[in-house]
Amino acid sequence: MIMKKWVFILLLAGCGDSKESKLQKFLLKGNLALREGNYDRASYYYGEAIKVDNCFADAWNNLGTVYFEQQRYDLALENYEKALACKPDFIHALFNHANTTYELKEHYKALDDLDKIIRLKPDTALAYFTQGLVFTKMREFNKALSAFEKAKSMDPNNVDYLVNHATVQYYMRKYDKAKEELLRAANINPGESNIYNTLSLIETEQANYKQGLELVEKALTLSPQQPYFLNNRGFIHLSMNDLDLAEQDINNSIGLDPYNAWAYRNKGILYLIRKDYKSAERLLKQALDMDPFVDKIYFYLGMAYLNLGNAGLACVSFKKSEERGDRMLTADLIKGCKK
Repeated sequence: MIMKKWVFILLLAGCGDSKESKLQKFLLKGNLALREGNYDRASYYYGEAIKVDNCFADAWNNLGTVYFEQQRYDLALENYEKALACKPDFIHALFNHANTTYELKEHYKALDDLDKIIRLKPDTALAYFTQGLVFTKMREFNKALSAFEKAKSMDPNNVDYLVNHATVQYYMRKYDKAKEELLRAANINPGESNIYNTLSLIETEQANYKQGLELVEKALTLSPQQPYFLNNRGFIHLSMNDLDLAEQDINNSIGLDPYNAWAYRNKGILYLIRKDYKSAERLLKQALDMDPFVDKIYFYLGMAYLNLGNAGLACVSFKKSEERGDRMLTADLIKGCKK
């Protein structure tokens, strides 16, 4: 799934020596430091603004963004909540709070924030789009489609909305519909790399590995060193039994983004193929702990358990895999769990 981090900072301008102008001056200096990636300096200026007015919601919001950009989500959340305590209808802070609770996997809290935004400003396409992202993460695919469709109705040519809607179609195995939407998106913006990555996922799912590899290579040409694309290319190499290339891509992906559960799943599959079942179990359990909705995770974890001689845990995992509709179990595996 594509997750766009829509983080808002407030921009002001002013002059003079009034309290308001001091607040604006510190806010502007903090924003400049934040854009330059100087988080300590940005924090200092936002802190100076808060000293002038300890309920200056804009500074609390922007200070939260300092922490968000550093992936220090607990601290980001604290500051966004201080902004909202001072200004409960602060839409920018509500969006930022929603993004942060999303990152912390507190999906219902994110949905609450988005509902508030929609009540305050019903024509906000971005709120519906973000709802779609949350519902996708929760595997509430019909709700995700509905949310993305509302966003598209307000902004029909927004490629992000089209690609994410198509991605949900892919998750639902509606591959023809997904391709149709992605090709439409490519006509609008042929330089959007996520289009080709998602097309690659579809081809890979249909075992068209050569076409999948060509498409993900195109995605990487447009967005070099994108960790999700590297991981997806690694999975294609796994599927083609090019294990050294797979390992290189997956390791590079984890190095760039150590929080992607799919990369740990793929590394677990690599160890399954290499018959290092203990390492496979460890990595697959790590992926499951990071994101319980990773695709086919229970099937691969079941295979690790089975090869470690733990048929009981294997059959529990296989049952969960079947309940999810993975369609991965062979007749022999099903028969073995019925004994």
